Amino acid sequence: MRRDARTACLVFGLLTLCTGVLYPAVVTGLAALLLPRQASGSALQVDGVTVGSALVGQPFAAPAFFHGRPSATAARPYDALASSGSNFGPNHPALRERVAADAARWRAALGLDAAALLPVDLVTTSASGLDPHLTPAGARVQVARVAAARGADEAAVAACVEACVEPPALGLFGQPRVNVLRLNLLLERRVPRTR
Repeated sequence: MRRDARTACLVFGLLTLCTGVLYPAVVTGLAALLLPRQASGSALQVDGVTVGSALVGQPFAAPAFFHGRPSATAARPYDALASSGSNFGPNHPALRERVAADAARWRAALGLDAAALLPVDLVTTSASGLDPHLTPAGARVQVARVAAARGADEAAVAACVEACVEPPALGLFGQPRVNVLRLNLLLERRVPRTR
């Protein structure tokens, strides 16, 4: 019995060392060596200052910027520590009310009538609630609003959107998408605000 307990403790200690210390250290080291940008959070920098991550959405409220998908993290939008979807089904009253309110807000901001259709990603959250991307349609529908807020030409703003459209991964997986933070950074460089 004592020998079995000692063997069990030894196996437990070795497995803890291998799976809890050595394996994570090797994987972390390889990631830092082979994919340093991704291992450090895919940070986007402007003039040496980190302004965000390409992997986590950010709240943009000013009309001179493109706005992303709604965040499912209610307390602090796009809080990576509270990542989760709402878990509401499509018929849940709270989800229907939030989507209707978001759709009404978007229609008002975009100057659309009450029956106008919107790209679905403008009113729905992603599974994590942190998605940094929009569909190209979700970005294109905002061009007139952003151009007006900047006092800029719509064609220049639309060109920024088209420059930021990313193809499906490996040309096969997913749909074309636009990273909202990258788009807003490009917009700041190419289309200065006059208002």
